[in-house]
Amino acid sequence: MARVSPRLMHLVLIIILFSVSHAKSNLSSQALTLLRIQRLLNLPAVLSRSNNYTNLCDIEPSLSLTIICYEEKITQLHIIGEKSAHLPRNFSMDLFVTTLVRLPSLKVLTLVSLGLWGPLPGKISELSSLEILNVTSNFLYGVIPQELSSLSSLQTLILDDNMFSGPLQDWMSSFPLLAVFSAKKNLLNASLPNSLSRLENLRVLGLSHNHFFGEVPDLSALTNLQVLELADNAFGPQFPKLGKKLVTLVLSKNKFRSGIPAEASSYYQLERLDLSFNMFVGPFPPSLLSLPSITYLNVSRNKFTGMLSENLSCNAELHSVDLSSNLLSGSLPTCLLSDSKDSVMLYDRNCLSIGNQNQHPLPFCRNEALAVGIIPDRSKQQRASKSVRASVITAGIFGGVVLIGLIFLVYRRMNTKKTMKKSPTRSITENASAGYTSKLLSDARYISQTMKLGALGLPSYRTFSLDELEEATNNFDTSTFMGEGSHGQMYRGQLKDGSFVAIRCLKLKTSHSSQHFMHHIEHILKLRHRNLVSALGHCLECYLDDYSVSRIFLVFEYVPNGTLRSWISEGHHRRSLTWTQRISAAIGIANGIQFLQTGIIPGVYSNKLKITDILLDQNLVAKISSYNLPLLEVNIEQVGQGVSSGGSTSSHVVARMKHDDATVVHDFGVILLEMIKGRPVKCTTQVGVLKDQLQVVIAADDAARRSMVDPGVKQTCLDQSLKTMMEICVRCLHNEPADRPSFDDVLWNLQYAAQVQDAWQQGECLSSDGSPVSPSQSPRLTF
Repeated sequence: MARVSPRLMHLVLIIILFSVSHAKSNLSSQALTLLRIQRLLNLPAVLSRSNNYTNLCDIEPSLSLTIICYEEKITQLHIIGEKSAHLPRNFSMDLFVTTLVRLPSLKVLTLVSLGLWGPLPGKISELSSLEILNVTSNFLYGVIPQELSSLSSLQTLILDDNMFSGPLQDWMSSFPLLAVFSAKKNLLNASLPNSLSRLENLRVLGLSHNHFFGEVPDLSALTNLQVLELADNAFGPQFPKLGKKLVTLVLSKNKFRSGIPAEASSYYQLERLDLSFNMFVGPFPPSLLSLPSITYLNVSRNKFTGMLSENLSCNAELHSVDLSSNLLSGSLPTCLLSDSKDSVMLYDRNCLSIGNQNQHPLPFCRNEALAVGIIPDRSKQQRASKSVRASVITAGIFGGVVLIGLIFLVYRRMNTKKTMKKSPTRSITENASAGYTSKLLSDARYISQTMKLGALGLPSYRTFSLDELEEATNNFDTSTFMGEGSHGQMYRGQLKDGSFVAIRCLKLKTSHSSQHFMHHIEHILKLRHRNLVSALGHCLECYLDDYSVSRIFLVFEYVPNGTLRSWISEGHHRRSLTWTQRISAAIGIANGIQFLQTGIIPGVYSNKLKITDILLDQNLVAKISSYNLPLLEVNIEQVGQGVSSGGSTSSHVVARMKHDDATVVHDFGVILLEMIKGRPVKCTTQVGVLKDQLQVVIAADDAARRSMVDPGVKQTCLDQSLKTMMEICVRCLHNEPADRPSFDDVLWNLQYAAQVQDAWQQGECLSSDGSPVSPSQSPRLTF
């Protein structure tokens, strides 16, 4: 046997060591990264088996650690610790993520219950191949980093059980493939962005146990959405608009109030529905019990009404139902009487005719339904009895109101005569510019006379029966619900003659006596004007036990053409007001405001008027829809009682009236500003800047003024008309309330702008020199 020389032996050993070293280097970079992760996580046991560098991708998966490789590159890393895991104070989340991004091939990253704490660094987006990121049950806080939006391949993002805060931003819609987004049990707040509706691939959306509030965006476009969990927030009051492929819908512990829409009966794939612990009102749809896929239904702790019957059908797979703590009556459906140990059927604290459950007496549910603004189901005999009693009370109240109205008219007429003797009627000829023709001047009329014609064309005020309103709204069906504000719920109805009305339901407190609502109806009778959304009548609702009034239904005219803003700054090319129509709308608003301030006693103040409060009817007549109606407010009642009884108004009330008048002038100026600019004006700072710009261009030339006006009308408005509108707008926005014009002055200037514009359009030769001033400031003209 030949001997191998020592020199050759040494060479073979070097070759063997090089081969081993080379094999080790193929995985050393990834292995060292995992070792670094192990140390940063305080040497958790889950990584103890990864010290073998040569077979890193062959480690057997377990509940604690799973490593999956492709072509010797780690593509999935799952590390799951214990709930009680805590990391030391010197732990650095930034350093931890910096280490993680050394595994650039990662597609799936799961880091659950590891005690991670600190803000989630935006550099995690350097894992550009990530498709799934799950960091559940840690202590991560701060906002969700916007850098995540660069992960174009991300399909699942789970941030549950952390301390993330702040709102969800619009950039959340930038994930083209996102199918699962869950951020339950965090501190997220604000309202949800509408951009969520653009996540067309979204199948699961979980946002339960946060601090979100407001309306849920319209999610009906998310046709793939199957799971929506929004429990324990402050969403509401409207039921969200959703697609029809839902399998799980959890809305419990929120502030939803409106009834369940009819579309819910078409959720054929729905298996789990939880609406518990809300403020839902209206009838409970029995069809929910028989949805073809439903297995779990919980509507407890709401104010659902309706009469159940024994023969209602249920889905055979329905194993858990909770109807407890509602206002349901009738008999329990036979299909809910199950003795199976696997079934849970709860229905106590209703008014059901069941002897073996804790139920309220039937009158309890009826009175509670009335108290929260719901009209429960009643027999024809009960309804007829109630209507008769309500009519008797209504007749007595209405008679008293008519008597008060007659006294008011006599009082008003006597004061009008005194006023006419003291101050003669002014003519618009006192304030025109010398360049205009005598025909234009002779056609002008004193603007305040429009108040006398304001109420023409409205139907007479009358009382409505409760049955009439129920028929108009299909028993106040949720489809007729228009919204809810501080002054009650609003419904849309159609009367027998085909006309549409808006019906406001106002709940009375037990402390309100008959004098309170008599005084209220007295004001309602007077709010009749062409430029107000005026009251057409009322109806009184009574309790069944003592016949006291529980609610007032106020019936208003229905205005179909949307808000003024939708025709000015949010309009389309086919839906925009001309310059003449804008001036006409401004005159209408001013007329309505002046009527509110002077046309009734004691007047309506603190309007806080916005352009969205102005509606346009079918003839594009502007109508004020939101004004500070004295809805049984004590301070206004006391003022009204003092005036009607002949007492003098206190100096405090007079000062308040003057201040409120000046405030409304400023609010009107903001509306004029938006009508001139054609763009939404939404903040005080913007108002100040635009006012200063108007002041500059008023003193400049025609071209400068037209550069400020809405492009849609700047070629069709006369410069003199535009300049007049700009001047009165700036005066309305004056910083000092005492320097703002009266509404007589405002109306005069608006009428002037309308007349010169109209004369120009009719071809009269008009001069554009000068601009009018207020009636009290201008000299008389000589011809």
